[in-house]
Amino acid sequence: MTAYIEATKYIESIPKFAGKNTVEDIGRLLALLVGDEIKSRIIHVAGTNGKGSVCAYLRSVLQESNRSVGMFISPHLETMRERISLNGEWISKEEFTDSFEKVKRLVASTEGAEFSHPSFFEYLFLMAMCYFKEKQPDYIILETGLGGRLDATNCIRRPAVCIITEIGYDHMQYLGDTLEEIAAEKAGIMKTGVPVIFTDKRPETTKILKKIAQKEISPVVMLTKEQILNVNRDNKTIDFSLHTGYYNYVSLTLHTTAQYQTENASLAVLATEALKDELITPYSVRRGLGAAFWPGRMEEVLPGVYLDGAHNEDGIEAFLNSVREDGCRGKRLLLFGVVEDKRYEIMIRMIADSCLFSQVVVTGLETDRSASMDKLKKLWDQCGGTVHRFYEDAGEAYRDLLFSKGAEDTAYVVGSLYLIGQIKTLMRRMQDD
Repeated sequence: MTAYIEATKYIESIPKFAGKNTVEDIGRLLALLVGDEIKSRIIHVAGTNGKGSVCAYLRSVLQESNRSVGMFISPHLETMRERISLNGEWISKEEFTDSFEKVKRLVASTEGAEFSHPSFFEYLFLMAMCYFKEKQPDYIILETGLGGRLDATNCIRRPAVCIITEIGYDHMQYLGDTLEEIAAEKAGIMKTGVPVIFTDKRPETTKILKKIAQKEISPVVMLTKEQILNVNRDNKTIDFSLHTGYYNYVSLTLHTTAQYQTENASLAVLATEALKDELITPYSVRRGLGAAFWPGRMEEVLPGVYLDGAHNEDGIEAFLNSVREDGCRGKRLLLFGVVEDKRYEIMIRMIADSCLFSQVVVTGLETDRSASMDKLKKLWDQCGGTVHRFYEDAGEAYRDLLFSKGAEDTAYVVGSLYLIGQIKTLMRRMQDD
């Protein structure tokens, strides 16, 4: 236990002294760490919104198809161990520590070479690949951390399939100010001859993705809104039909109330087609999607209490579309928290203009990235109409939300994944008390 705690403390301290390596640098470090010993087929996932959900749906379908699946994701909600998993089980503390030590020894052995110390994300990626080398799963699902072209995961030269989820405005300080620039960075994961799956959602991003795919000679599988048919939502599930080139029409059920998940699940289905794996059948696809779960995405944690990590304007739009269909018989309450580097002025205006919530509770976050409470107060007060309450502490804000909620009301905790993680930790502690 002490070794595990020391390992996490070391990794948390990395941003204070790590430089940024190139993708080629990480590729060389990875080769020194695992050589060519990883035989797994790799699925590479980039995008602005929905990456984690697509990964979860894919993993579940592959597992229902009797395939073993390693997965590396970013960010985590409560513990770093969430980022590295095998068949849905987080890496153990002992294996986390073992992988950490192996990467640490590699870093020490290359000291003075042309490499910088791996960054927080790079270190965890190397640990994940070290772990997967030992486990040799049939598939490895890799989620990019930021962008795609310059992401550490992009050192993988020959994935089986690439997926690009919805592209929107996020991390513009790194990826560009326009959707076209952001799309070009995400498209950097495309590889020659490797199928790429993406959504035809915005003409300006579709144009860029098609252009780069043509340059890379990457076969394109595009999801259009016309392929998702007969969407029927009840209190706990969403039923819909998906038309594909391989399965023709397949009827699917998702155990979620988030309407946006039909798109993410559909991307996962199209990716399974591109894998051409004989063990993946319409039956395993249906079973896998029905069994899939992804925390913090319209997750009902108590009766009538939902957590949703809608942390940018596209996420908020998708969240609001789901709320409009929630069938709430009482009032709707909202707990909102956001980090400073998001376009939260737009997010707040979208929420206020929706007129869906009778009360809004606003909170600060346990991170130095938290948006200024003074700015948040000013913006929410300008919206008027709704009852607003403000807390520096998310625990106090959450207790206020629960106290205000009546039996027929629906309460939502929405915004930064920092907030979702804090509330999940708080709930676990409350249950333990």
